[in-house]
Amino acid sequence: MPSSPAKTLETFPNPAPQRDYHIHMEIPEFTCLCPKTGQPDFAVLTLDYIADKLCVELKSLKLYTWSFREEGHFHEDVTNRILDDLVKATKPRFMRLTARFYVRGGIFTNVVAEHRKKGWKPEPRVELASFPSQSNTRG
Repeated sequence: MPSSPAKTLETFPNPAPQRDYHIHMEIPEFTCLCPKTGQPDFAVLTLDYIADKLCVELKSLKLYTWSFREEGHFHEDVTNRILDDLVKATKPRFMRLTARFYVRGGIFTNVVAEHRKKGWKPEPRVELASFPSQSNTRG
């Protein structure tokens, strides 16, 4: 049976809830309609999050983003709406949605929306020193 767009976001249990780890997803084929002209708007969505107890299931995310294809939305509205729905479904520690819309009228639009769980503090990032490769140290 063929898939069809859906507003339902499915989840699954976080396999490592004891750890803050970064989940990064790129959705390069997002489309919706301009609410003024009805013409299609195209965007690359980048989802970055740190799960708490739940992760978003990929096929449902694909069908969910597909559901906007025939809907008119301003860029700011659709970005925040998608973030709100993802936060509601997964209740993450942290989530950032970046929507990079292709040029329209000579203007590129990037919208970045974030959510932080109340009281959550990220661990400091660890930067490891890089060492020169052996090929660079030999004369």
